[in-house]
Amino acid sequence: MSVFKVGRPGRNTVLSATLVAGTLDILAAFLVYAIILEKTSPARILMSIASGIFGKAAYSGGTPMIITGLLLHFLIAFIFSVFYYLIYPGLSFLRRRKLISGILYGIFIWLVMNLGVLQIVFEGMPLPDPGTALLGIAILIVAVGIPIAYIVPASRR
Repeated sequence: MSVFKVGRPGRNTVLSATLVAGTLDILAAFLVYAIILEKTSPARILMSIASGIFGKAAYSGGTPMIITGLLLHFLIAFIFSVFYYLIYPGLSFLRRRKLISGILYGIFIWLVMNLGVLQIVFEGMPLPDPGTALLGIAILIVAVGIPIAYIVPASRR
């Protein structure tokens, strides 16, 4: 028995939000961390994502781990797109204030990922310094929160 029945428009909306947010987010990560700050490489970013499941072995896994990291990245974008899609009808604030909702959703995503998921997956991982945290929050607001906040309502009209 299905708890949530989502029609074709809903599936298309979630898929669109996932593809846009996931693509913008990973491209922002590549641009900021690999190109501008020169802290890492795109391949290493994707291996880091895969390391959430495969641990240190992800860094020596080559192309399969890079692809796995990319797929996991889009799975995470999918989960956050579905969550927003499901809560949207019940929260009138989301309907009235899309930009503010997107900003708050980007902050929410950062909090969930950095204070929840990453702390559980990488036990003992230190919290990012304030500058790194603000950069990460800004990326999530612009690349994920705002796009999802504008894409989901488009199909709900």
